[in-house]
Amino acid sequence: MGVAIPQIETVSFLSHQTILTSGGFPRSLCSLGMTAKLRAGHPHPIFNGDLMKDSLFTIIDNKIIAKDVYKMSLCGDTSAINNAGEFVNIQLDGFYLRRPISVCDVEGDVLTLIYKVVGKGTEAMSEMTPGTELKLLTGLGNGYDLSLAGDSPLLIGGGVGVPPMFLLAKKLLAQGKRVSVILGFNTADEVFYEDEFKALGCSVTVTTVDGSRGIKGFVTDALPDEYTYFYTCGPMPMFKALNRAVKTSGQFSFEERMGCGFGACMGCFCQTLFGSKRICKDGPVLRREEILWAD
Repeated sequence: MGVAIPQIETVSFLSHQTILTSGGFPRSLCSLGMTAKLRAGHPHPIFNGDLMKDSLFTIIDNKIIAKDVYKMSLCGDTSAINNAGEFVNIQLDGFYLRRPISVCDVEGDVLTLIYKVVGKGTEAMSEMTPGTELKLLTGLGNGYDLSLAGDSPLLIGGGVGVPPMFLLAKKLLAQGKRVSVILGFNTADEVFYEDEFKALGCSVTVTTVDGSRGIKGFVTDALPDEYTYFYTCGPMPMFKALNRAVKTSGQFSFEERMGCGFGACMGCFCQTLFGSKRICKDGPVLRREEILWAD
């Protein structure tokens, strides 16, 4: 799949259970910080691209919220974070590559990240204490396009694909939308943020594969009859099942292995109707209609 990259730990980025993920804008536009309109014949808009920033953040809190899942709150310069679905790239002492983590929430100068411990890097993160300083690259990823949501959008998060749905729900609710959320997990001890979505005012459904909480089965077993559009973040098997089951157009936030997180290494691709796209630069969010699904 394109250029080979070092085999390193799998990290949850966006829905993601891969090593690095996502990206933002075509390099020429990103580097100029320009705003581009929808390109002719291209089904995905290019968002306003502020220059990405490399800033120092301070950990406020870092606590476990579910099995192997942690919530980290940090204080720093969040001005480059503009859209739900973006991610940050975290520099960790002793590790060559940064760890990409999706943005769960941002309020003023406080950034919330949720991550799962899946390797040495995220294990090191889980042991960090308040007051620890981290260098974060922000302003990465195109994020979700809210203009297509309609009145009753459906948000579907699988596992560590749940976090970016939270900021997305907040933004959609602020526009007066009726937001429904499906949160999919394997077991009850993996469930997180159910109450937080309910507190926002969302209609929330939880599914677990073993039936230990909520509806037994997968997110596709909980799809409602009516919704105007969908947004999702999760693992590839969930994506393929959703693509077969959904009734409307929607947007998928993809995961791919990457080495840099901003399009320089050419290590991540997705095949689309418009050719190969770098997940880290032209994504991570792609529209359903443009994706060429592999068997």
